[in-house]
Amino acid sequence: MEKPATLFLLFIFLFAFLLHALPTTSKEVGDEKEFSYEKNDEKGPARWGELTEEWKTCSSGSMQSPIDLPINQRVQLASSTEGLNRNYSASDAILKNTGHDIELEWEAGAGTIEINGTEYTLKQLHWHSPSEHTINGRRFAIEMHMVHESKDGKIAVIAFLYTIGRPDFFLSHLTDHIRKVAGSEGKETMVGTVDPEDFKIQNIMYYYRYMGSLTTPPCHESVVWTVLKKVRTVSIQQVSLLQEAVDGEPGWNARPTQQTNGRPIHLYVSEDNGHH
Repeated sequence: MEKPATLFLLFIFLFAFLLHALPTTSKEVGDEKEFSYEKNDEKGPARWGELTEEWKTCSSGSMQSPIDLPINQRVQLASSTEGLNRNYSASDAILKNTGHDIELEWEAGAGTIEINGTEYTLKQLHWHSPSEHTINGRRFAIEMHMVHESKDGKIAVIAFLYTIGRPDFFLSHLTDHIRKVAGSEGKETMVGTVDPEDFKIQNIMYYYRYMGSLTTPPCHESVVWTVLKKVRTVSIQQVSLLQEAVDGEPGWNARPTQQTNGRPIHLYVSEDNGHH
């Protein structure tokens, strides 16, 4: 008569084992966030490198981003005849709430950009508030990152800085979509066709470039950063919308600036801003 009891105990053991063995990625859609932006939190930016072995570069790396971009003699002026060579194309996009930011993702990519002979495909863009990069110590209202990836997995990011002023045209068109995904991690909505050329990159004359890292864990390095010097405008309402959409209440999602560690920072003056 002990057999049923033995089988029951075995079932309980197997059930407990399966629960423990569930993949850790399931946390990504749960309430628990893997990292936070709270300054003194145990999962805050100063502790990212201690949270998992895969994230140790966040603490030990010497080429971390974001950084403060100086406007003095520490910047190396450079002339670029290639400009921001791009071949973008309109493509269908989805707006997502990742739990850490609001992200617009092009399902099949949205064309390419070429930097130093390497071609990168535009994959997604997202927003941080306030800005992550600073210029001469000045922090801005928001920062938008256009994230590109090469065939061999290298990353190039173009960053736009915004100060409070007139509403941003592109964000105005996304307002209803942002409200649909607001406050719910993992929520997404179809946006339809989005053309990266709407960002008027052809009008860009000055931009900073340096080698850095991802600004979120795992903080991988060897990221080519292009930060546009011209600051755009965004309304207070648009900033509030982005901040509240992430977790339902106003909050920051910006990593503090990191040490430059002697890295060269170039300020490019573009001589050719057309398509290549």
